[in-house]
Amino acid sequence: MKADRTEKGRYYESVAAAFLEAQGYEILCRNFRTRSGEIDLIGREAGTLCFIEVKYRSSSAYGMPSEFVDRKKQLRIMRVSRTYMTLHRCERQPVRYDVVEIIGRRIRVIRDAFGSTF
Repeated sequence: MKADRTEKGRYYESVAAAFLEAQGYEILCRNFRTRSGEIDLIGREAGTLCFIEVKYRSSSAYGMPSEFVDRKKQLRIMRVSRTYMTLHRCERQPVRYDVVEIIGRRIRVIRDAFGSTF
């Protein structure tokens, strides 16, 4: 069951990456992992380093997918992003946290979905 969920997650991350590339993003990394957590996609758009969380739901019956990126998840993503920036020596680059929300076949990018300070 977990393998199915992981496989589905990877599929929708690929869908999101293709969509973002068509929108002008450059995808730099997929599934960046540390002990603290994981970031689904890391990209660059117009000189800004973007850390991207992908959320999929088949419908919005139980809420919008982006609503599941709660403050705890945001803090985890920000912590992991600091590790990425340190490892890749890009600490001084402008940063943004985006969420790609997929509901069925509809895709929406929420730019600057949450702040960069913690």
